[in-house]
Amino acid sequence: MTRFLVLGSNSFSGATFCDHLVSAGYEVIAASRSPEPHEAFVPYRWRGNRVRFVQLDINRDLDALDALLRAERPSHVVNFAAQSMVGESWRHPEHWMMTNVVATTLLFERLRRLDWLERYVHVTTPEVYGSTEGWVREDAPFNPTTPYAVSRAAGDMQLRVVVAQYGFPAVSTRAANVYGPGQQTYRIIPRTILSALAGRKLELHGGGRSIRSFIHMRDVSEATLRIALAGQVGHTYHISTLRTLSIRELVAMILERLGKDFDDCVAIVPERPGKDQAYMLDSTKLRTELGWRDMVCLEDGIAECIAWAERFRDHLLSMKSWDYEHKP
Repeated sequence: MTRFLVLGSNSFSGATFCDHLVSAGYEVIAASRSPEPHEAFVPYRWRGNRVRFVQLDINRDLDALDALLRAERPSHVVNFAAQSMVGESWRHPEHWMMTNVVATTLLFERLRRLDWLERYVHVTTPEVYGSTEGWVREDAPFNPTTPYAVSRAAGDMQLRVVVAQYGFPAVSTRAANVYGPGQQTYRIIPRTILSALAGRKLELHGGGRSIRSFIHMRDVSEATLRIALAGQVGHTYHISTLRTLSIRELVAMILERLGKDFDDCVAIVPERPGKDQAYMLDSTKLRTELGWRDMVCLEDGIAECIAWAERFRDHLLSMKSWDYEHKP
Protein backbone atom coordinates (compact mmCIF):
# COMPACT_ATOMS: atom_id res chain seq x y z
CA MET A 1 0.00 0.00 0.00
CA THR A 2 1.19 3.51 -0.83
CA ARG A 3 0.89 5.30 2.52
CA PHE A 4 2.15 8.82 3.11
CA LEU A 5 3.45 10.37 6.31
CA VAL A 6 3.42 14.16 5.96
CA LEU A 7 5.61 16.02 8.46
CA GLY A 8 4.81 19.70 9.06
CA SER A 9 1.17 19.09 8.15
CA ASN A 10 -0.06 22.25 9.89
CA SER A 11 1.87 24.40 7.45
CA PHE A 12 -0.11 25.79 4.54
CA SER A 13 1.86 23.67 2.10
CA GLY A 14 1.63 20.55 4.25
CA ALA A 15 -2.13 20.83 4.88
CA THR A 16 -2.87 21.46 1.21
CA PHE A 17 -0.69 18.52 0.18
CA CYS A 18 -2.56 16.27 2.64
CA ASP A 19 -5.83 17.35 1.04
CA HIS A 20 -4.44 16.62 -2.42
CA LEU A 21 -3.25 13.17 -1.38
CA VAL A 22 -6.55 12.10 0.18
CA SER A 23 -8.48 13.45 -2.81
CA ALA A 24 -6.25 11.28 -5.01
CA GLY A 25 -7.10 8.19 -2.95
CA TYR A 26 -3.99 7.82 -0.79
CA GLU A 27 -3.87 7.02 2.91
CA VAL A 28 -2.36 9.91 4.87
CA ILE A 29 -0.90 10.30 8.33
CA ALA A 30 -0.31 13.96 9.20
CA ALA A 31 2.15 15.09 11.89
CA SER A 32 2.94 18.55 13.19
CA ARG A 33 4.31 20.03 16.40
CA SER A 34 1.18 22.02 17.29
CA PRO A 35 -2.48 20.95 17.51
CA GLU A 36 -4.46 21.30 14.31
CA PRO A 37 -5.33 24.99 13.75
CA HIS A 38 -8.69 26.58 13.02
CA GLU A 39 -10.57 25.07 10.09
CA ALA A 40 -9.79 28.15 7.98
CA PHE A 41 -6.17 26.94 7.74
CA VAL A 42 -6.81 23.21 7.21
CA PRO A 43 -7.88 22.64 3.58
CA TYR A 44 -8.40 18.89 4.03
CA ARG A 45 -11.28 19.61 6.42
CA TRP A 46 -13.26 21.62 3.88
CA ARG A 47 -14.31 18.52 1.93
CA GLY A 48 -14.36 16.21 4.91
CA ASN A 49 -11.23 14.37 3.80
CA ARG A 50 -10.05 11.79 6.31
CA VAL A 51 -6.54 12.47 7.62
CA ARG A 52 -5.07 10.87 10.73
CA PHE A 53 -3.33 13.60 12.74
CA VAL A 54 -0.55 13.09 15.28
CA GLN A 55 1.02 15.91 17.28
CA LEU A 56 4.77 15.45 17.00
CA ASP A 57 7.81 17.77 16.95
CA ILE A 58 10.94 16.69 15.06
CA ASN A 59 13.04 18.73 17.52
CA ARG A 60 11.83 16.84 20.58
CA ASP A 61 9.91 13.72 19.60
CA LEU A 62 12.16 11.68 17.32
CA ASP A 63 11.71 8.56 19.44
CA ALA A 64 7.94 8.92 19.14
CA LEU A 65 8.35 9.48 15.40
CA ASP A 66 10.48 6.35 15.17
CA ALA A 67 7.75 4.35 16.92
CA LEU A 68 5.13 5.79 14.57
CA LEU A 69 7.21 4.91 11.53
CA ARG A 70 7.69 1.33 12.64
CA ALA A 71 4.05 0.88 13.57
CA GLU A 72 2.58 2.41 10.40
CA ARG A 73 5.37 1.62 7.90
CA PRO A 74 4.63 4.47 5.48
CA SER A 75 6.02 3.94 2.01
CA HIS A 76 6.62 7.68 1.53
CA VAL A 77 7.63 10.44 3.96
CA VAL A 78 7.22 14.05 2.81
CA ASN A 79 8.84 16.66 5.05
CA PHE A 80 7.43 20.20 5.15
CA ALA A 81 8.60 20.70 8.77
CA ALA A 82 10.99 23.65 9.06
CA GLN A 83 11.59 27.03 10.62
CA SER A 84 10.67 28.97 7.50
CA MET A 85 10.45 32.72 8.09
CA VAL A 86 13.24 34.78 6.53
CA GLY A 87 13.12 38.11 8.36
CA GLU A 88 12.65 36.57 11.81
CA SER A 89 15.64 34.25 11.33
CA TRP A 90 17.94 37.21 12.06
CA ARG A 91 16.65 37.42 15.64
CA HIS A 92 17.29 33.83 16.72
CA PRO A 93 19.40 32.16 14.02
CA GLU A 94 20.21 29.32 16.42
CA HIS A 95 16.56 28.21 16.37
CA TRP A 96 16.66 27.95 12.58
CA MET A 97 19.87 25.94 12.75
CA MET A 98 18.48 23.58 15.39
CA THR A 99 15.38 22.70 13.34
CA ASN A 100 16.62 22.96 9.77
CA VAL A 101 20.06 21.42 10.33
CA VAL A 102 20.39 19.49 13.61
CA ALA A 103 16.88 18.01 13.93
CA THR A 104 16.67 17.43 10.19
CA THR A 105 20.03 15.59 10.19
CA LEU A 106 18.81 13.39 13.05
CA LEU A 107 15.65 12.73 11.04
CA PHE A 108 17.75 11.57 8.07
CA GLU A 109 19.57 9.16 10.38
CA ARG A 110 16.29 7.59 11.51
CA LEU A 111 14.78 7.36 8.05
CA ARG A 112 17.79 5.93 6.23
CA ARG A 113 17.58 2.79 8.37
CA LEU A 114 14.02 1.94 7.26
CA ASP A 115 14.38 -0.75 4.64
CA TRP A 116 10.72 -0.49 3.55
CA LEU A 117 10.81 3.27 2.84
CA GLU A 118 10.36 3.83 -0.89
CA ARG A 119 10.93 7.57 -0.99
CA TYR A 120 11.71 10.53 1.27
CA VAL A 121 10.72 13.92 -0.15
CA HIS A 122 12.69 16.84 1.25
CA VAL A 123 10.81 20.12 0.73
CA THR A 124 13.34 22.93 0.66
CA THR A 125 13.59 26.47 -0.77
CA PRO A 126 15.04 28.60 -3.60
CA GLU A 127 16.39 30.93 -0.89
CA VAL A 128 19.53 28.76 -0.93
CA TYR A 129 20.50 30.34 -4.27
CA GLY A 130 20.25 33.93 -3.10
CA SER A 131 18.99 36.43 -5.64
CA THR A 132 19.06 34.79 -9.07
CA GLU A 133 20.31 36.36 -12.27
CA GLY A 134 17.80 35.06 -14.77
CA TRP A 135 16.31 31.57 -14.69
CA VAL A 136 18.36 29.02 -12.75
CA ARG A 137 18.39 25.24 -12.95
CA GLU A 138 18.65 22.76 -10.09
CA ASP A 139 22.46 22.66 -10.28
CA ALA A 140 22.84 26.39 -9.56
CA PRO A 141 25.44 27.13 -6.83
CA PHE A 142 24.25 28.00 -3.33
CA ASN A 143 24.63 31.62 -2.24
CA PRO A 144 22.47 32.07 0.89
CA THR A 145 22.07 35.60 2.22
CA THR A 146 20.00 35.12 5.42
CA PRO A 147 20.24 32.84 8.48
CA TYR A 148 17.17 31.00 7.19
CA ALA A 149 18.77 30.36 3.81
CA VAL A 150 22.05 29.27 5.43
CA SER A 151 20.18 26.73 7.57
CA ARG A 152 18.32 25.29 4.58
CA ALA A 153 21.49 25.11 2.47
CA ALA A 154 23.26 23.22 5.27
CA GLY A 155 20.38 20.76 5.59
CA ASP A 156 20.28 20.25 1.83
CA MET A 157 24.01 19.57 1.66
CA GLN A 158 23.77 17.06 4.51
CA LEU A 159 21.05 15.22 2.60
CA ARG A 160 23.33 14.99 -0.44
CA VAL A 161 25.97 13.30 1.74
CA VAL A 162 23.45 10.83 3.20
CA VAL A 163 22.16 9.91 -0.26
CA ALA A 164 25.67 9.43 -1.64
CA GLN A 165 26.93 7.43 1.34
CA TYR A 166 23.96 5.21 2.11
CA GLY A 167 21.82 5.17 -1.03
CA PHE A 168 19.05 6.86 0.93
CA PRO A 169 16.02 7.08 -1.45
CA ALA A 170 15.54 10.83 -1.19
CA VAL A 171 14.42 13.53 -3.62
CA SER A 172 14.17 17.27 -3.04
CA THR A 173 11.77 19.97 -4.19
CA ARG A 174 12.22 23.73 -4.44
CA ALA A 175 9.06 25.65 -5.24
CA ALA A 176 8.52 29.26 -6.21
CA ASN A 177 6.34 31.44 -3.95
CA VAL A 178 3.34 29.29 -3.10
CA TYR A 179 -0.12 30.66 -2.39
CA GLY A 180 -3.73 29.59 -2.23
CA PRO A 181 -6.78 29.39 0.05
CA GLY A 182 -5.85 28.65 3.65
CA GLN A 183 -2.44 30.31 3.63
CA GLN A 184 -1.26 31.87 6.88
CA THR A 185 -2.20 35.53 7.29
CA TYR A 186 1.38 36.83 7.50
CA ARG A 187 1.99 35.95 3.84
CA ILE A 188 1.60 38.68 1.25
CA ILE A 189 -1.55 37.55 -0.59
CA PRO A 190 -3.83 36.82 2.40
CA ARG A 191 -2.41 39.81 4.28
CA THR A 192 -3.18 42.14 1.36
CA ILE A 193 -6.74 40.82 1.12
CA LEU A 194 -7.42 41.01 4.85
CA SER A 195 -5.88 44.48 5.21
CA ALA A 196 -8.17 45.75 2.45
CA LEU A 197 -11.24 44.08 3.98
CA ALA A 198 -10.43 45.50 7.41
CA GLY A 199 -9.51 48.99 6.17
CA ARG A 200 -5.93 48.72 7.45
CA LYS A 201 -2.80 49.95 5.70
CA LEU A 202 -0.64 47.20 4.22
CA GLU A 203 3.07 47.72 4.90
CA LEU A 204 4.91 47.09 1.64
CA HIS A 205 8.59 46.48 2.32
CA GLY A 206 10.95 48.29 -0.03
CA GLY A 207 8.03 49.40 -2.17
CA GLY A 208 7.52 45.83 -3.43
CA ARG A 209 10.28 45.96 -6.04
CA SER A 210 11.44 42.35 -5.67
CA ILE A 211 10.45 39.91 -8.43
CA ARG A 212 8.76 36.60 -7.70
CA SER A 213 6.86 33.80 -9.40
CA PHE A 214 3.67 32.85 -7.57
CA ILE A 215 2.36 29.32 -7.96
CA HIS A 216 -0.87 27.88 -6.63
CA MET A 217 -0.34 25.23 -3.96
CA ARG A 218 -2.68 22.85 -5.78
CA ASP A 219 -0.20 22.83 -8.69
CA VAL A 220 2.70 22.40 -6.26
CA SER A 221 0.90 19.50 -4.57
CA GLU A 222 0.46 17.66 -7.88
CA ALA A 223 4.13 18.25 -8.70
CA THR A 224 5.20 17.01 -5.26
CA LEU A 225 3.12 13.86 -5.66
CA ARG A 226 4.66 13.10 -9.06
CA ILE A 227 8.14 13.67 -7.65
CA ALA A 228 7.40 11.41 -4.68
CA LEU A 229 6.21 8.59 -6.93
CA ALA A 230 8.59 8.87 -9.87
CA GLY A 231 11.36 11.39 -9.19
CA GLN A 232 14.95 10.21 -9.58
CA VAL A 233 16.66 9.40 -6.30
CA GLY A 234 19.19 12.05 -5.31
CA HIS A 235 17.71 14.65 -7.66
CA THR A 236 16.16 18.04 -6.97
CA TYR A 237 13.17 19.39 -8.90
CA HIS A 238 12.12 23.02 -9.31
CA ILE A 239 8.38 23.75 -9.18
CA SER A 240 7.53 27.08 -10.77
CA THR A 241 5.37 28.90 -13.25
CA LEU A 242 6.87 30.72 -16.24
CA ARG A 243 5.32 34.03 -15.15
CA THR A 244 7.03 36.60 -12.91
CA LEU A 245 5.91 39.91 -11.47
CA SER A 246 6.91 42.34 -8.74
CA ILE A 247 5.33 42.25 -5.30
CA ARG A 248 3.97 45.73 -6.02
CA GLU A 249 2.25 44.48 -9.17
CA LEU A 250 0.80 41.57 -7.24
CA VAL A 251 -0.61 43.84 -4.51
CA ALA A 252 -2.03 46.22 -7.12
CA MET A 253 -3.73 43.28 -8.88
CA ILE A 254 -5.38 42.13 -5.64
CA LEU A 255 -6.54 45.61 -4.68
CA GLU A 256 -7.98 46.22 -8.14
CA ARG A 257 -9.94 42.96 -7.85
CA LEU A 258 -11.28 44.21 -4.51
CA GLY A 259 -12.14 47.64 -5.90
CA LYS A 260 -9.61 49.39 -3.66
CA ASP A 261 -7.20 52.25 -4.37
CA PHE A 262 -3.51 51.35 -4.06
CA ASP A 263 -2.40 54.60 -2.43
CA ASP A 264 -5.23 54.44 0.10
CA CYS A 265 -4.38 50.90 1.12
CA VAL A 266 -0.57 50.73 1.09
CA ALA A 267 2.22 52.26 3.19
CA ILE A 268 5.78 51.95 1.86
CA VAL A 269 8.29 50.88 4.56
CA PRO A 270 12.03 50.03 4.47
CA GLU A 271 13.15 46.76 2.94
CA ARG A 272 13.89 43.80 5.20
CA PRO A 273 17.60 42.88 5.69
CA GLY A 274 18.97 40.33 3.26
CA LYS A 275 15.92 40.42 0.99
CA ASP A 276 16.76 38.82 -2.35
CA GLN A 277 15.72 40.76 -5.43
CA ALA A 278 14.55 37.84 -7.56
CA TYR A 279 13.90 34.10 -7.56
CA MET A 280 13.46 32.63 -11.03
CA LEU A 281 13.38 28.83 -11.09
CA ASP A 282 13.71 26.90 -14.34
CA SER A 283 11.17 24.05 -14.06
CA THR A 284 12.04 22.38 -17.38
CA LYS A 285 13.29 19.23 -15.65
CA LEU A 286 9.98 18.62 -13.88
CA ARG A 287 7.98 19.36 -17.01
CA THR A 288 9.98 17.09 -19.31
CA GLU A 289 10.73 14.16 -16.98
CA LEU A 290 7.41 13.91 -15.16
CA GLY A 291 4.98 15.61 -17.58
CA TRP A 292 3.85 18.21 -15.04
CA ARG A 293 2.19 21.51 -15.99
CA ASP A 294 0.91 24.35 -13.83
CA MET A 295 -2.84 24.67 -14.32
CA VAL A 296 -4.05 27.56 -12.11
CA CYS A 297 -3.45 31.07 -13.47
CA LEU A 298 -2.67 33.80 -10.94
CA GLU A 299 -5.90 35.71 -11.53
CA ASP A 300 -8.04 32.63 -10.84
CA GLY A 301 -5.93 31.75 -7.83
CA ILE A 302 -6.35 35.21 -6.32
CA ALA A 303 -10.10 34.95 -6.85
CA GLU A 304 -10.03 31.68 -4.86
CA CYS A 305 -8.08 33.38 -2.06
CA ILE A 306 -10.59 36.24 -1.89
CA ALA A 307 -13.46 33.74 -1.74
CA TRP A 308 -11.66 31.92 1.11
CA ALA A 309 -11.20 35.19 3.02
CA GLU A 310 -14.89 35.98 2.59
CA ARG A 311 -15.91 32.48 3.71
CA PHE A 312 -13.88 32.70 6.94
CA ARG A 313 -14.09 36.48 7.27
CA ASP A 314 -15.42 36.55 10.83
CA HIS A 315 -12.62 34.38 12.18
CA LEU A 316 -9.85 36.00 10.14
CA LEU A 317 -10.79 39.57 11.03
CA SER A 318 -11.21 38.68 14.71
CA MET A 319 -7.66 37.30 15.02
CA LYS A 320 -5.53 39.22 17.52
CA SER A 321 -2.69 39.46 15.06
CA TRP A 322 -1.94 38.51 11.47
CA ASP A 323 1.79 38.49 12.19
CA TYR A 324 4.03 35.45 12.40
CA GLU A 325 4.45 34.12 15.95
CA HIS A 326 7.80 32.45 16.44
CA LYS A 327 8.01 29.15 18.30
CA PRO A 328 11.54 27.88 19.10
